[in-house]
Amino acid sequence: MLDRFFVPLRTVAYKLRGGFLVRPLAIALLLGAAGAFISEFEEAFPAVRGWVPRALFPSQADPQVAQTILATIATSTMTVVSIVFAILLMTLTLASTQFSPRILINFVRDQATQWTLGVFLGTFCYCIAALPAARTAPEPFAPVLTVAVAMALAPLCVGVLIYFIYHISNAISVNHIVDRIARETELVIDELMPEPRKPFQREEIAGFFAGQLDVAITSQRSGYIRFIDIERLRALAKMYGVGIRVERRIGHFVPEGVPLMQLTRGDKITAERRAALLLAIDLGPTRTLQQDVEFGVVQIVDIGLRAISPAVNDPTTAITCVDQLSSILIRWMGRVSPRSFYYDPPHVLRLAIPWIAFDGLLDLAFEQIRHYATADAAVSLRLIRALSDMRVCATDPEIAARLVTRGQKIVAGCTGKVEPNDLERLKSRLQGLEAAVLSEDTSRRPLARGSAGKPQC
Repeated sequence: MLDRFFVPLRTVAYKLRGGFLVRPLAIALLLGAAGAFISEFEEAFPAVRGWVPRALFPSQADPQVAQTILATIATSTMTVVSIVFAILLMTLTLASTQFSPRILINFVRDQATQWTLGVFLGTFCYCIAALPAARTAPEPFAPVLTVAVAMALAPLCVGVLIYFIYHISNAISVNHIVDRIARETELVIDELMPEPRKPFQREEIAGFFAGQLDVAITSQRSGYIRFIDIERLRALAKMYGVGIRVERRIGHFVPEGVPLMQLTRGDKITAERRAALLLAIDLGPTRTLQQDVEFGVVQIVDIGLRAISPAVNDPTTAITCVDQLSSILIRWMGRVSPRSFYYDPPHVLRLAIPWIAFDGLLDLAFEQIRHYATADAAVSLRLIRALSDMRVCATDPEIAARLVTRGQKIVAGCTGKVEPNDLERLKSRLQGLEAAVLSEDTSRRPLARGSAGKPQC
């Protein structure tokens, strides 16, 4: 019964993982409760006031001093919180206009920002919760220990603020942004494709359903496919005795009313079963990096395209994007592609899910940059170098040949648009790539029967 709620719960957990509201709220509630507890504990056991040095709090019998200290710290922290929010909003605006609006989620999920807001809000809640304990009637009481903790939180807030400013100054660096997106994308690849690719790895054999795909399950709302619970869909297909083919890849947009799945033996699908199948696929207004490798690539490509646009003209940033894209593609090449066909039992095809092929990912990463960088020799040279780096890690001769084809397109596009000496450099680098692929192809032929081949990257 709980399996049907796995996808909704995972979606909520993924949203909470960012913690932009959850983490600061949890810290604020924890410190607020601590303020109330410490003040009550100090009132119940007055002897703990002796733990505080008198030099730190000379007027231990004057509750007005305690009230002034707590109120001052509370108002000061709220003022700084407004400054923190202002800095954050300025950073988000700058990042969205200069780089890409799709990278805003990375700033929202930044833990340093969340901890900064949490510490300041928590200090404010601590002081507010402890303030009622400092009273003049009916019996005067000054919560010395409570005030001492608040005074310790104040310099902590100052230190956190200094670190936050330093962190934000680094966070808006394009190298930091692109590197973070690339590392998160590689984590998605590691999760989807845990098995390393072996030399001469055989591709998955296409499967065929036993019956005709005669029933379509349409999407009940518009959105991007963000997550597919593969094991849940396979279990449901076996339970219902049907075959399921998901029509679109993760990351694709599905309008309401458009078929999301095709099924065999549709006479077995009731309204309740249809709803259970739809619950296994999460749709949303934005793409995420739960299973969507393409989304990470798209974010980096967006930054690179803006960098080489005439309005910005920043080839160095574009080169950084090409470097990180090559790292992602090398990680993809070194892994066995995700399974598309799932059987249960072994001879019965139950589920077919489409995934992007390497050619598609390669074109997604480099084709737009190649098209708009035809007049930029530096970016074009780095594209060919990236292809050469990928060739070193390619264990499949077909992939190496495709890399050469992309390199030839780069040189052809730059012909007549760059200086002659730059064009010669491009041709020279392409010739090096072609020679390396030809040499490897020649060396593989006598080893094709049983050689282990070269080591993977």
